[in-house]
Amino acid sequence: MAEKKKTSFDELTPKMQELVREELRRQERRRKTIIIVLVMIMVLAFGGYAVYYMTAGKTQDGYDTLARLKGSKALSNMKEGEGVVTATFSDGQEITLEILDEYKTLYNKSKKKLIGWLKIDDTIIDYPVMQGSDNEFFLSHDLEGNEDRAGALFLDCACDVVHGSDNYIIYGHHLTSGRMFSSLEEYESEKYYEKHPYINFDTIYEKGRYQVMYAFRSRVYDSDEIVFKYYQFINAESGEEFDYNMEQMAALAFYDTGVKAQWGDRLLTLSTCDYQETNGRFVVVAKKIG
Repeated sequence: MAEKKKTSFDELTPKMQELVREELRRQERRRKTIIIVLVMIMVLAFGGYAVYYMTAGKTQDGYDTLARLKGSKALSNMKEGEGVVTATFSDGQEITLEILDEYKTLYNKSKKKLIGWLKIDDTIIDYPVMQGSDNEFFLSHDLEGNEDRAGALFLDCACDVVHGSDNYIIYGHHLTSGRMFSSLEEYESEKYYEKHPYINFDTIYEKGRYQVMYAFRSRVYDSDEIVFKYYQFINAESGEEFDYNMEQMAALAFYDTGVKAQWGDRLLTLSTCDYQETNGRFVVVAKKIG
């Protein structure tokens, strides 16, 4: 079979040559358009990251400033009786609590929404803790109530630092910038736990030191799912209920810290998003020791 002869461009008719040229011009225009679109996408993406990290940096600078205000007397002046609360318990016992001096300035600056301060030594976690009337507001607002994508650390609205709760649950964002609660996931490593076994959480009324018990992954479940939901454990009605919660957490834990708790102990739970599954959460639980 004879090989088919290829036709060169010069052998085409003038009309065919013009059609070929027009097709090549269209392809070139499409190529340039695609390049321009890709460049624009890259610029927008990098621009978005730049804005995000600039905003994150600004937010962190703001929290660094707040940390320096801890203990400041700049806005600490309160009227007589302000910042003092009386807690009455079911047995009739009454106690009087007063905001610690080191938090009075921040309490006033936060429009009286500050509820405490959380710090894990040798980590970036060193932040004020807020509390609102719901668990939504401080997902997107800072200590002063300004809109902020980074939000703030906040105590579950059902927790009570005046009368006390069996379990204080604090929520915070897991940010790609590494800020807020992003470093909590490091507790998946037992070696990291061994280097960071303690958490300091002061309420505005009393200081507190906690020892880490459990670190585990969970998620937010549908309301009709019958399963252990760590975020619903704030108070236990009995020792049996308390022990059940401890058993469920221990079963989820990455490793055994050897730290145990019994009914009457106060717990601290730190919760942040975990992106390994939909509605995933990374959780660290600690027991008050001082």
